[in-house]
Amino acid sequence: MRKRLFKIIELSDGNDKLSGLYDIVMMCTIVISLIPLAFKKTNSLFLIVDYITTGIFVADYLLRFITADYKLEAAGNNAKLNNSGERIKLFFIYPFTPMAIIDLLAILPTFSIIASGFKILKLFRLLRTFRVLKIFKIFRYSKSIIVISNVIKKQKEPLLAVCVLAAAYIVICALIIFNVEPDTFDNFFSAVYWATVSLTTMGYGDIYPVSTTGRVVTMLSSFVGIAIVALPAGIITAGYMDEINKE
Repeated sequence: MRKRLFKIIELSDGNDKLSGLYDIVMMCTIVISLIPLAFKKTNSLFLIVDYITTGIFVADYLLRFITADYKLEAAGNNAKLNNSGERIKLFFIYPFTPMAIIDLLAILPTFSIIASGFKILKLFRLLRTFRVLKIFKIFRYSKSIIVISNVIKKQKEPLLAVCVLAAAYIVICALIIFNVEPDTFDNFFSAVYWATVSLTTMGYGDIYPVSTTGRVVTMLSSFVGIAIVALPAGIITAGYMDEINKE
């Protein structure tokens, strides 16, 4: 019975119709649960939606907890665990896995109403912001997101190299512009902010160099920034095409 539950609540492989239906229901629940977050004010309808969707998330969390041994066993590519003691240990490990923590953080803010009698409103607001983490639950039910996740995992070394290159670019450009135009940039953080904006070619216009030398540095850094920004897109696209071809 538990093994069948595990197969249902896990991502469908296309052959199990009941599992596919469960994925659709969960994805719809996640989307619906995020609708109230798009409004500043709440009302009775939003509260009902929040309670119903949270109830579904609680049921999903409990189902995943009672089948945690199958999940961790499959994730570890281990042979079947016949020892009951080893299986019991997996139930204690599961609540500390990343997705289980996200599930829990997505559920807890709804129950923060229990603390409404206290005056720690800032903590109450902080807990409410955790509801945004519900969107991460959708990773579990989308094959496209899983493909992209696999691409990022396989291409992590070149992507990491690009990140290091971008960080070096930001620091070097910030140091140059900070020394070229000390009057424009009050502190080094402002120079770092400018370099980051230049890297992404956003150009907000709130901080900009006014001297000729500073403008030359800006032009050169913009050309380099375009090249650095284009690298991750090329790496991910190539990896994505490889995954699609394998499929």
